[in-house]
Amino acid sequence: MIPTIPNTAVARTELAELNLLARGKVRDVYAIDAGHLLIVATDRLSAYDVVLPDPIPGKGAVLTAMSDHWLAKTAHLCTNHATARRISDLGLEPTTAAQLDSRARIVRKTRPLPVEAVVRGYLVGSGWQDYQRCGAVSGVSLPTGLIEADELPSAIFTPATKAAVGAHDENIDYATLVDIIGASRADEVREMALALYRFAADTASERGIIIADTKFEFGLDDDDNLILIDEVLTPDSSRFWPLAEYRPGSAQPSFDKQFVRDYLNRIGWDRQPPGPTLPAEIVAQTRERYIDALRLLTA
Repeated sequence: MIPTIPNTAVARTELAELNLLARGKVRDVYAIDAGHLLIVATDRLSAYDVVLPDPIPGKGAVLTAMSDHWLAKTAHLCTNHATARRISDLGLEPTTAAQLDSRARIVRKTRPLPVEAVVRGYLVGSGWQDYQRCGAVSGVSLPTGLIEADELPSAIFTPATKAAVGAHDENIDYATLVDIIGASRADEVREMALALYRFAADTASERGIIIADTKFEFGLDDDDNLILIDEVLTPDSSRFWPLAEYRPGSAQPSFDKQFVRDYLNRIGWDRQPPGPTLPAEIVAQTRERYIDALRLLTA
């Protein structure tokens, strides 16, 4: 059974009892002590790296439940930042604690790597655009003659920069990744990201879902060990397609943020802030898709 998803929106948190460290595109991050953080998944929605004005009620709870699921499922592959500490242990006002319980987690503090570890199993999105232009994605050459949404011969690792709020992430090639984090660490991140994707893709396929692509984020602990952090295999960070409806050659039906991107493309938004207001039906249908993803992959 999936958890109850709130139907009211939380677009921003203000916790006077804790020190706010960062307010990202979706998450508010607070300091707890020297070794732990409180990460709150709000209902903010970003598209093309711009935070849109309309939150999606309950989205943060979906992201949190989905990440909880995959962190537990993948712990045998990679150590992650999850802890057993509960929100109720923080001494927050009871109403606030109850509101946060479904969307906030206490995690280990790490030193985040300044890159995103993107893995693609299918040719879609910016990868499809790159392939049309040069026959490669982030410097990875691909066979000729592929069409949109084709399954790749094998999953590929295509890293990206992590942009600040309001800026755009950029695909980079492997050589640039090595320049940023070093050769040994780049190899480790690549192999771990590919292993996580393969495991998740196989698991999701058994539930009738294709994971077309996803991104992982990693940090380092005090001993420089690689730690899986942030959200994991959520509808914000991944493309989820129904396996039974998969037809390469065009855009696919999805249980993820692509639904909103498609709407924004239809209205001709130039992808520059401020983002446009979303109609109520787009908000409602986005919420439904996120909950469907959670139900199909975890229930």
